[in-house]
Formats: sequence, structure tokens, C-alpha cells
Amino acid sequence: MRLAYPVEIQARNGVAVVTFPDLPGLSTRAGSRRHAIDAARVALVAALHGYARERRDMPRPSPGRLRDLVDLPLLIAAKVALYQTMRDQNISNVALAERLNTVEGTVRRLVDLGHRSHVDQVEAALKLLGKRFIVDLHVR
Repeated sequence: MRLAYPVEIQARNGVAVVTFPDLPGLSTRAGSRRHAIDAARVALVAALHGYARERRDMPRPSPGRLRDLVDLPLLIAAKVALYQTMRDQNISNVALAERLNTVEGTVRRLVDLGHRSHVDQVEAALKLLGKRFIVDLHVR
């Protein structure tokens, strides 16, 4: 699963308005198209944090071949992947904590998008669930 969400950016009255086809109702604004992607990233992370807090499935990014894409910061992407993998496999925090030989609070922090976890801990949890975290570097 590639965690880069397509966005549509339109200029309206001198302001760049960003909408997310995969997250209905989510939009943000920026003073210019150049700043639109940064504003979109902040809005996207906040929205995904809300999905996790509400214990909802994360929206899956649709292919964005012809649109601008908003990627997630590395740690946030890893946490989103872990959160959704746990939901897909119906694994509770307690069950994963047992597999990791730790306490439930540790797992709760691993999937908390607002907590500053170590990415290697999130990666280890993903590996335990049969997933690999791969970083793909693109040069602009």
C-alpha cells in the first residue's frame, strides 16, 4: 500500500484550494499553489489522526497518476500502515502487545499518530504482522 493521497488543487480568487478525492469533506487552502501541498499534508495528517481516534478504517489512497500527490511523513506513514494492518487482521492492542512481549500502552503509542515513537519499533510490529515497510525515495 502506497500512502500518497491524490489531491486536486484549484485557484479561486487568488487562493489555492485543495480537496482530497479519497477523503470527502476534507479541504484546505493556501496562499499559493506552491504552499498548497504543505498545507494539504498538515490537513491530511490531522484527518487521519481523527480516523484513528474514532477507530475507523483509514481511507485507502486511489491511484493519482494525473494528479498531485500528498505523501505522509515517514513515521506517520508507518503508524497508519500498522493501525490499518491491525484492523485488517482484527488484532487488538493487547494481542499485539503479547506478541511483542510488551504492554498494551506501548502498542497504543505505536498507533497514536500524535506520539513520537521510534520508527524501528513500528517497523518491528509491522514485520510481526507479516508486513514490510519499504522506503521509496523520489528526487524532485
